[in-house]
Amino acid sequence: MDRFDHAFTALGQRISGLSMPERSVSAPVPLASLIDRVNAAKRLYRPGVRR
Repeated sequence: MDRFDHAFTALGQRISGLSMPERSVSAPVPLASLIDRVNAAKRLYRPGVRR
């Protein structure tokens, strides 16, 4: 094994030993709020409407 192989193997072992980060849970967004956002975006991007 040369130096590169040794370093690569050591790095792989260190990465394998790490634990996966916990995903933070965010509060659910109400469906009505999402629909309002989509409708607002539609109003902004109508073809032929100048800003």
